[in-house]
Amino acid sequence: QVQLEESGGGLVQAGGSLRLSCAASGLTFRAYSMGWFRQAPGKEREFVALHGWYAGATHLADSVKGRFTISRDAAKNTVFLFMNSLKPEDTAVYYCATDASPWPGTDEHNYRYWGQGTQVTVSS
Repeated sequence: QVQLEESGGGLVQAGGSLRLSCAASGLTFRAYSMGWFRQAPGKEREFVALHGWYAGATHLADSVKGRFTISRDAAKNTVFLFMNSLKPEDTAVYYCATDASPWPGTDEHNYRYWGQGTQVTVSS
């Protein structure tokens, strides 16, 4: 079965950086789009980043553009979220998600498989 395992979360000061990883198994990685979402306390889960499997297009939420980057390593079946210039409002549980659609978009309902999440806390 498809499994996603996130890692790399932690506590960081504002202005710092983190790299999140999501290792995927049980799927043909090159044929699955990979996304990142996050959920802050008391808020709904929101889209952060997408790496589509077709042509390798990427998309970032406006709130993270210029600070976050998404990339994937096909040899390791892993997708990364590089987070720079972190702000306290980036504090959330970050989830990796995947779907066979070439472009599932920003709606979480379009993603079939999810990881358990990793906590990111940014202190001011």
